[in-house]
Amino acid sequence: MSMQARTGQGNDAAALFRGEGALTLAGLLGFLLAGVCGAWALAFGGGVAPDGDVWKAFSFNAALGVFLLSTAAILPLSGLSDRGKRLFRRSYLILAMYSYFAETAQHFRGVNPRFPEGGAAFDTFLGIGFGIVALLLVLAYAALAAQYFRKRAAAIRPDMVLAIRYAMAAVMLSFAAGIGIALNGGSAVGESGSLLWLHGLGFHALQALPFAAWLAERKARARERRGLIHFAGASYAAGLAAVGWQTALGEPVLSWSLPSLLAFACFAASLAPAARLLWNDARKRSAVRRRRAA
Repeated sequence: MSMQARTGQGNDAAALFRGEGALTLAGLLGFLLAGVCGAWALAFGGGVAPDGDVWKAFSFNAALGVFLLSTAAILPLSGLSDRGKRLFRRSYLILAMYSYFAETAQHFRGVNPRFPEGGAAFDTFLGIGFGIVALLLVLAYAALAAQYFRKRAAAIRPDMVLAIRYAMAAVMLSFAAGIGIALNGGSAVGESGSLLWLHGLGFHALQALPFAAWLAERKARARERRGLIHFAGASYAAGLAAVGWQTALGEPVLSWSLPSLLAFACFAASLAPAARLLWNDARKRSAVRRRRAA
């Protein structure tokens, strides 16, 4: 059996990004907006009186762009019908466009887009809208996440969907941290803790874990793949738990403490399967070149 058949690549329905040109372009728009914000901030400074910060718009747009691209990659594996994918896609595009506009325009206007203070009625309206949009983003993604735990999704591309299940659990934790930030009126926890670490790192599971599965599909023997993916997913989850522990203590994640060191070790362990597969592949290629040169 060929590698293509074993990984499911011969089935068009199992291809990453298939049919998701609009979501992909929306993700790339985030990078474009981030580039504009970054260039402006470098040239004129990030602060815009009284409460704007173009650097925050830069990081938000880049993060949302990565998130949309990651979603575009895995949406074809959700097991949703064409109608279901179309409904999710259109909903998320509308919500994402609002988020891009509110975050970017308000910071350039000197207004905190989430918590406007003493602003015009327009700013208050946009801030309330931002909160509603954020909640809808969470609810829509939770509905999507549930699809990957169905047998229909697992049958499409089992190893990749296994990794996506771990990633979706991490994303839900990120959303929970985001809700915590909103309810708390900011990310600060205790003396020097911050929910931003938990909020951001959970989303990056959408890149790290599917990438590990993608490598496992191509470079690992069939009997090893699920074990490697489980190890990467469980290690990443343990890393997030350690970050949550450190945050609950009200201490900074970047510090010499047991939870922080444990988090670092767990995240490094989650990358080990991918690193091992890449190393073994490099050794094989090097051995082939040496034989050819001999």
